[in-house]
Amino acid sequence: MKRYVILLPGDESAWEAATQEHRDAVYARHDEFGQQLRAHGHTVVGGAELTHSREAKLVRADADGKVMVSDGPFAETAEQLTGYYEVETDDLEDLLQLVGLVAGPDHDRAGMGGVEVRRVIGDEDRVSS
Repeated sequence: MKRYVILLPGDESAWEAATQEHRDAVYARHDEFGQQLRAHGHTVVGGAELTHSREAKLVRADADGKVMVSDGPFAETAEQLTGYYEVETDDLEDLLQLVGLVAGPDHDRAGMGGVEVRRVIGDEDRVSS
């Protein structure tokens, strides 16, 4: 099976301003997504909702190996990574159709962009020297 990461961008300000009713609808859509993944034979191996980017730490290392840590996100943009799923599947086309459940109208009303799906590099992809 191949492994995919589903990246969920979002407008954190819109999410913070959302009503509890709206948040509950979004959470219900994610619950349905998880149920449908399992029903279709996909395996969720990880994932989480992420804290606000203001809680993020940016770590850099200079050429001498000195580690520098700063607060906040790397980029000041309206959209930040708000969550992710990691899914194992042999049926990418079906997975992409199911991702539509979390990329639907509730996602759009929260000011979130498209949902990105990317394959995880496996051992078979690595070139040995």
